[in-house]
Amino acid sequence: MNDHNERKGSLSRRGFLGRVGLAAAAAAAAPYVWIPGRARAQTSAHGAVKHLIYIRLSGGFRFPPAFNADVSDEFNPFGLSDKRPAGVQWGVGKLLERAGWLEGDGGAPLREAGLKPLHELAGDIAVLPCVDHEPLAGSADGNHGTGLERYLTGYVGGATGFFTMINYGVRERVAAAAAEGVTLLPAFVLGEAGMGRGAGEFAAYRPPVVRDSGFDRFGFNSDDNLPAWARKLSQTGDARLRDRQHLAHRATIDAFMQTREVTKSYSQIFQSDVLKIGNNSDELVDGISNRELRTLFGDNGSARNLRLALRLFHFGCPAVYLDQGGYDMHSGEENGLPGRIEELNRLVSALHFALHKMQHPAGGSYWDHTMVVLGSEFSRTTRGNPFNSARGSDHGGDYATRWMSMPFMGGAVTQGGRQLGATRPADLKATGKVYSYRSVLKTLMDALGADHLPFFPADEPFDDLFA
Repeated sequence: MNDHNERKGSLSRRGFLGRVGLAAAAAAAAPYVWIPGRARAQTSAHGAVKHLIYIRLSGGFRFPPAFNADVSDEFNPFGLSDKRPAGVQWGVGKLLERAGWLEGDGGAPLREAGLKPLHELAGDIAVLPCVDHEPLAGSADGNHGTGLERYLTGYVGGATGFFTMINYGVRERVAAAAAEGVTLLPAFVLGEAGMGRGAGEFAAYRPPVVRDSGFDRFGFNSDDNLPAWARKLSQTGDARLRDRQHLAHRATIDAFMQTREVTKSYSQIFQSDVLKIGNNSDELVDGISNRELRTLFGDNGSARNLRLALRLFHFGCPAVYLDQGGYDMHSGEENGLPGRIEELNRLVSALHFALHKMQHPAGGSYWDHTMVVLGSEFSRTTRGNPFNSARGSDHGGDYATRWMSMPFMGGAVTQGGRQLGATRPADLKATGKVYSYRSVLKTLMDALGADHLPFFPADEPFDDLFA
């Protein structure tokens, strides 16, 4: 019977053990071969950034008039700045000179504080003129729905938002801090909620989505409303339940108990006066007061979100996302875009100033530890004319829609003033490197020191901004 089974390919116990012995002997005699695991690509700035401000210029931003302005009138009818600082390579648009907020009596406090028009800060900004959703695709994705999905998740129909990826990527850092009794806030979404979508193993890392720049509804701690005996009963009940379970199930209950404790810690943070950005307090926190932040940024929705972002960073938050815009100007862009960009100019100038002034707990300024990035779901086209028939612009499948000329600034960006890539002025054809949105997202995660291995395996982070 055994001989028959062995002839058919099955093994008796004796035959199996014999072959195992032979295999072991062969392995001992064979040369040792090491097969490495999958490596995690890194940039030279890995972990150099502690905070990210990621701003979406909503509706589809017409990038050439601002950040790739050295092109034909078809793509930039507003002109190229003739005040570009010496040594700056990228095309500084004339629209970036607009700074009405510095003029007159109303602008006096900002002039006295030292704010500058955005074009004067171009030496601290690096620009990638050719960032594309799908560099190998035949044409641009000029659809609002799918273009935005690509921007938020990297893919059409992507199940995981970029800020969920960030929270997942820094999970070990957060856990290590919690083990030492320190609560670090997660990344926050102060705009489009799709940036925080998440499913499956990533669902637990979805970021909080906050509206109206406030935390009043988050400041509730149920324990504060219980009598002492009930509070003690609540605090010990979970432990008693855990201790009655099989050892194999206790880890799950421990995780639940830790989540409750973290929630209580969040509640205490959200009640902090530091996050009450509208209180006009003169108390200095990280070297700047809430009143001063309001003076610098103003008090509209985007300004409040940026002021809140800087305060969230005080509590260890790694990243904040917000929307500024909208720029979906199919009509009236000729007169409307300058004003919208003027608001953006003030916000970026105020960020540049505040980040340099604020003192980071890890040493140096917040500028040293923070990265600011601007993007959109696509750029805009006019198909051969400075404007369409309604004095606006549209979006389609051409280069003008495809290339998002994204600016980056912050202490880790050592290539300030440089243009990384290029386009032909007459038709916007790329004459240099083209970057995918996914590689940009992985580069930002890498700079944050976040684990990006599970995301976008075909796209790698790049070193161009830092080398």
